[in-house]
Amino acid sequence: MIKAMYSVQEVKEKIEKGIPLILAGDENLLSQLPKGNWIGGTIPYFMGDDGGEESKDKISVMEIPDYALETKTLIYTEENIENVYSDAFENGFSLILIPAFTKVHLSFSVNAPYYSYFASRSLLGWVTGLHLNDLGKTTPKIYSGMEGKFYEDAAIVMHVSLDFDKFAEIGIINIFNQGEGDVIEFLETGFSAEYALVNGEKVKFADYVLNNNLDVKLPLAADYWGAKINVSFQSIDKESGVVNFYAPVFKEMQYKHASPILNYVEQFTNEIPQTNNSMIFSCNCILNYLYSELEGKKTADIKGPITFGEIAYQLLNQTLVYLIIHEI
Repeated sequence: MIKAMYSVQEVKEKIEKGIPLILAGDENLLSQLPKGNWIGGTIPYFMGDDGGEESKDKISVMEIPDYALETKTLIYTEENIENVYSDAFENGFSLILIPAFTKVHLSFSVNAPYYSYFASRSLLGWVTGLHLNDLGKTTPKIYSGMEGKFYEDAAIVMHVSLDFDKFAEIGIINIFNQGEGDVIEFLETGFSAEYALVNGEKVKFADYVLNNNLDVKLPLAADYWGAKINVSFQSIDKESGVVNFYAPVFKEMQYKHASPILNYVEQFTNEIPQTNNSMIFSCNCILNYLYSELEGKKTADIKGPITFGEIAYQLLNQTLVYLIIHEI
């Protein structure tokens, strides 16, 4: 079984060997690492070697396979994030890290489906975060090993090229389905909503959620052009009547409150592909970690960061995202 979690010294040794790496860990640990061909993002939650855990003394490591032909690392801001697909190699994959609560996070979340080459090149990754107790005390960050510096307001991408006898498959495990309830449409695209159309009737959305006792641990679920997409509840401001989300809702898209889940761990485990020995990266959502109490629990052999948002072509919530490389 491949090890997932490493000490700072072990990661330093990998960097010094020139192995391209994708790293996740506490900022104090990432700041100790030398320059090299790596990118990293802050998070203290993981699906580790012994199951779900939180740690500020270990780093989650993804090694780029030695059969990769080339890597290139680029920094993106809200001004040029639209190039993230067109900058990718024709055959390969791109691993993106975006700090939560930033302008580039918002821009990518809302606009990604409209970028050139959207979904025609393999882009996946995660939204960097922090310990929930540190909210308001520090900020999520991304790290450029090439530069030996961190950013709080930019995204970083390692683009990886593969020979044409291989191809990348991005998988999404989403255990949520639309419930049988009301059809909800929003008047504006964004991370919050004051009003919505419920079965065609305009309502104050916070009142609707509270009056109907919606379980906010369950996301809003929608079909985005054939893909099941979740939008998770972040908070409800009773005074302003605004509901905030962890991902944007899109204007005129039809949503429904998701059906209840009886057993999170069992549901995820049942949907993990049996070919996961060729899985080279995966990440899970902090909300799944919290709501299903994943600490100390395993979801098959899935390992990797527990994130503030998953990216599989676009921003996702309450999903598990993975990467498999196939040989032709």
